[in-house]
Amino acid sequence: MEWFRYNDLQPCHEVLEMSDTENLVVTESMGDGVLLVTINRPDQRNAINGAVARAMDAIVSETEVDDSVRVVVLTGAGDKVFCAGADLKEVAAGRIDTLRTPGGGFAGFVQRKRTKPWIAAVQGFALAGGCEIALACDLIVASRSSVFGLPEVARGLIAGAGGLFRLPSAIPKKIALELILTASRLPAERAADLGLVNRLADDGAAVEQAIALAREITVNAPLPIKACLEIVSKVGEASEDALWKMSREAMDRIKQSEDAIEGATAFAEKRDPVWKGR
Repeated sequence: MEWFRYNDLQPCHEVLEMSDTENLVVTESMGDGVLLVTINRPDQRNAINGAVARAMDAIVSETEVDDSVRVVVLTGAGDKVFCAGADLKEVAAGRIDTLRTPGGGFAGFVQRKRTKPWIAAVQGFALAGGCEIALACDLIVASRSSVFGLPEVARGLIAGAGGLFRLPSAIPKKIALELILTASRLPAERAADLGLVNRLADDGAAVEQAIALAREITVNAPLPIKACLEIVSKVGEASEDALWKMSREAMDRIKQSEDAIEGATAFAEKRDPVWKGR
């Protein structure tokens, strides 16, 4: 396997003052129920500081209550780094706790409970906490030159934002363990072969491909999408009996919904459905 050592991506050392924190995370409606969220610190390799963590936490909350948002695409500004993880200057200054929020954990995101799909559009490096942010998303689209990795052991740390259990859940355990213990990088094409990446995109086209994937989701009914996301997220932690119970309850609830009626009616009338989300 063609992996790479973590040694040439330097930590960022510039910390923005609170007066400079506007637009560190940018949102843009792409239409069709798709919201694009961009971590906007390209000069700092889109590293996470306190302002970014708070903004991400707030954005998740907003998307959860905004019925016009069906799917969220998350990316980093520029085409070189999706996210380099924690702003190490903040860590060195003893402000590591500011990089997390009570409900969201690291970046205000990795531990947030969400009912809508998030797609990571990875261009360039997704290392350390940046890889963990991508792993916390439901789907990943990556440019062919992108690389993933959890190099924390090379810095005397561990991947404490979910990477130690999410990566082995996404790819074979032994391969994940090798990556974790050697601080190696996983190229996007190999990541796709292993099932970590859903779709590969040409360099510079990851966001476009992720938005296209999001629109493939938004043409379908909102209530079933939420139910499917919830049940699939429990695979591996809930028992089969519990999953059967969740599936039956979801089916009983959804088959009486306007979405179910509209789906059947639109099929019979040979037209596109108009979903109500209830």
